[in-house]
Amino acid sequence: MGGSTTPAIRDTDQRTGTERRGAVVAALMLAMALAALDSTIVSTAVPQIVGDLGGFSVFSWLFSGYLLAVTVTLPVYGKLSDTFGRKPVLIAGAVVFLLGSLLCAVAWNMWALIAFRVVQGLGGGALQGTVQTLAADLYPLKERPKIQARLSTVWAVSAVAGPGLGGVLAAYADWRWIFLINLPIGAVALWLIVRHLHEPKRERAARARVDWAGALAVFACGGVLLTALVQGGVAWPWLSTPSIALFGTGLALVVVVVLVELRAAEPIIPGWVWRRRTIAAVNLALGALGLLMVAPTVFLPTYAQSVLGLAPVAAGFVLSVWTLSWPISAALSQHVYRRIGFRNTAMLGIGTATLILFAFPFLPYPGQAWQPALLMLLLGAALGLFQLPLIVGVQSTVGWSERGTTTASVLFCRQTGQTMGAALFGAVANGVLASRLGGASDLDSVTRALDSATAPEATRRAIADAVHAVYLGASCAAALAFLVLLLLAPRRFPVLTEDGR
Repeated sequence: MGGSTTPAIRDTDQRTGTERRGAVVAALMLAMALAALDSTIVSTAVPQIVGDLGGFSVFSWLFSGYLLAVTVTLPVYGKLSDTFGRKPVLIAGAVVFLLGSLLCAVAWNMWALIAFRVVQGLGGGALQGTVQTLAADLYPLKERPKIQARLSTVWAVSAVAGPGLGGVLAAYADWRWIFLINLPIGAVALWLIVRHLHEPKRERAARARVDWAGALAVFACGGVLLTALVQGGVAWPWLSTPSIALFGTGLALVVVVVLVELRAAEPIIPGWVWRRRTIAAVNLALGALGLLMVAPTVFLPTYAQSVLGLAPVAAGFVLSVWTLSWPISAALSQHVYRRIGFRNTAMLGIGTATLILFAFPFLPYPGQAWQPALLMLLLGAALGLFQLPLIVGVQSTVGWSERGTTTASVLFCRQTGQTMGAALFGAVANGVLASRLGGASDLDSVTRALDSATAPEATRRAIADAVHAVYLGASCAAALAFLVLLLLAPRRFPVLTEDGR
């Protein structure tokens, strides 16, 4: 009789486990949506925020402050999740993020709002890194492309929908709802995590050591260097006293980080992250991805409006088409890397992306909207084939106790690459504009003054030349990623068996 009930009990347990995992995945997607939306939703509400709070001269820190906090906390949260588990880190990060959202909604001036955006970013770093790590924990290697494709879709849709949603809330409700809307979404995600995420008990050291000195040093070093990159050429000239002082301080703090981490028993950024060829190659390749992504995400909308004469909505569509092909390509990439391997699949994707980016400057002037849209569609497909195999592959080369740190290092490098790209390509674009327009040195001020319907021909051509130069730079970044994978990454990633996952 006992034998006859055992299959039924086992089947029930299996269904319960599947349902529980589905609930956790839903929570991860909600958490990813929060992190993705908050990177873009504020952009279209800036006029309303400035009109209410003032502080136009410093409003860019609404974005820079959030970016800095997310980026520099990624390695810290990665190490903490390997030490204490994913669930407590994700819960703590979500609580901090929601607290920051609530504080942003009640901000009384621009400086208070900037400070509370930094609080949001401190939680956002936990959301980004831990969600990606949990996705690998929950699924075996053969199923990971499915969850990663879902997360990619959420990120892409949120990134595109963010500006529109922010504009609607600012226009028809109040800009404070941009932050208040996070509370119910985050509360649902928190409830699902607390109720349904049950991590298996794992052996840990009797007394877990946390390298708080290393965490503080990493935070300080990353904050200073990223501030120098974000504000250089914007708030002050590159060769000015503030830039030199920040870069000098940042380099000194790099030395401090190295010394602290060498002495730490459990360092926040362990040396093996860079000693292992696979992880080092993926870090550098995805750093180059962050660099090249600046070209379409930052400069293509300006090109579409100023050169092609499109309305903001149509210009947004030209950019958003890559969010259609990227997730589809990522989901299908498993059929490629199972045949030719992670490295070769990624090289195929980034090699194709190099050619697509290089083709952009050869588009006819002024051209039709479908031409850059087609290139973006192809670029999304190429980058989906590049990024997902690297993330799935590198996560599969480490066990549970190292997966958080590995995932965080990858995301940290991509975020840092994006920050460096914004600074580098901004300088390139400004330089081209200065040479074409006889001294115009601020791309933002030029584009703000443009009326797309009646913009002077010389200005339109200068904008086109500047964006073309940026895309050439992006193609060089893609070629660099290709060379890194070719020369540094092993032909076959040392994937662990499923027992070691």
